[in-house]
Amino acid sequence: MPVNTRRWTARILTGLSVAFLLFDATIKVLQAAPAIKGTVELGFPPDVVLGIGLLQLACLVLYIVPRTSFLGAVLLTGYLGGAVASHVRVGNPLFSHTLFPTYVAAMLWGGLYLRDARLRSLLSASPAPAA
Repeated sequence: MPVNTRRWTARILTGLSVAFLLFDATIKVLQAAPAIKGTVELGFPPDVVLGIGLLQLACLVLYIVPRTSFLGAVLLTGYLGGAVASHVRVGNPLFSHTLFPTYVAAMLWGGLYLRDARLRSLLSASPAPAA
C-alpha cells in the first residue's frame, strides 16, 4: 500500500473510532440521560456511569498519545469486550448492538497498525533476522 494511502486510511480509521469513543465517554461523564438509560438497560446501576466514562477517557488518552497507543488499544479492546459481553447477556441484536464494539475495536487496531511501523513489524509474517 502506498505510504500516502496508508497514512490517510490510518487517519480515517483512527479518527472515526476516536470520535465515537470520545462522544460516548463525554455523554457518560456528563451523565446525559441517554447514557444513563443505556447503561441501566444493560443491567448496570446508574451510579457507575461516571466511572465508566472516566475509565473510557483514560484509555482513549493512552490510545491517542503515540508513545502509549499500543497500551491504550489493548485496554480499549478489553473495555469493548466488556460491552460485547453486556450486550450478549441482555440478548441485544447481533449485528447492530452486540458486534458494534467489535467494529470499533477493529477500526482502532486497523488505524494503529497502519500508522505504527513497530506494530506492523511485530505482526509481520516474515521471520526475524538472526542475531
